[in-house]
Amino acid sequence: MTGVDELHVAGATYRVRRATQEDLAEIVGLLLDDELGSGRESADDLGPYREAFAAIDADPAQLLVAVEDPAGLVVATSQLTFIPGLARRGAWRAQIEAVRLAAAHRSRGLGAALFAWAIDESRRRGCALIQLTTDKKRTDAHRFYDRLGFTASHEGYKMML
Repeated sequence: MTGVDELHVAGATYRVRRATQEDLAEIVGLLLDDELGSGRESADDLGPYREAFAAIDADPAQLLVAVEDPAGLVVATSQLTFIPGLARRGAWRAQIEAVRLAAAHRSRGLGAALFAWAIDESRRRGCALIQLTTDKKRTDAHRFYDRLGFTASHEGYKMML
């Protein structure tokens, strides 16, 4: 990713950019604003998140993004990991995870636009497929991934690029 990309959703322009340390509290808030995350995340001590962020930010195979709404608030995030492999004739793959949208921005097309952006970024980096894993309890998410063209394989989802 170079610079800032734009997503145009329902008449609004969102900005996708590499997350910074300053975004950490807002990103943790997005992780907390989730049925499963609410029981496993905590904003009381950002220390572990700072350490994880530093490792992610220092690794060129990792891309943690922040998505800003038109007012400049971080309302979504996701992490892409680019994985080289020998399988599939030495194909690179992208792993997408930690996709979160603020509740007020769900069901408006932003999630689909963020996935389309992640797929394009993965193609730009030469990946042959993009994959994700999802909790079996997230049945709404499974339908969403199916609509985007992912297929249930193994215990995760993958999309051939």
